[in-house]
Amino acid sequence: MRLIPIPMYYFNDPDQLIHYAGESSRTTHAAEESIEAAKLFARQLYLALSGVDKDTILFSSNYHSTAPKIADIASGAWRDKPENLIYGSGYVVESLEAALWCFWSTNNFASAVLRAANLGGDADTTAAICGQIAGAFYGINAIPAYWQDMIVMSSDILSVALNLCNRSKIVA
Repeated sequence: MRLIPIPMYYFNDPDQLIHYAGESSRTTHAAEESIEAAKLFARQLYLALSGVDKDTILFSSNYHSTAPKIADIASGAWRDKPENLIYGSGYVVESLEAALWCFWSTNNFASAVLRAANLGGDADTTAAICGQIAGAFYGINAIPAYWQDMIVMSSDILSVALNLCNRSKIVA
């Protein structure tokens, strides 16, 4: 739920990006599914930051997971599920699936994040995951200004994000 700095920092080195995404998970969530989910999501974030379309981001990650449930997510097995079968919980498989489904089924940043939050369950986790990929895809200008204004230390966070973008030559 807090992975985006890794793909931003290692944007120019995809192998390191995947490696350190897994390592960042290991510090608090060391189960194989969690580490594999972080690696898959890092690859998807990398693609979103690269400016490709949603299909490429979500269904062409070229990430082959050793964890069967993460492999299902990578294949897009969730894409045709009806909303009543999507649930954002604290379990990495459900959270990632729900966040990607919300991103896939909407067409702007605010709609994606609101849909994720409104699924209920562990709404902050699902919305944080969805917000990362939606932000990477739609860009900072797609985040409603009044949302940005309500973030504590927003100028500090923006400064760090822009420094990461500048370091990696990502267009913000």
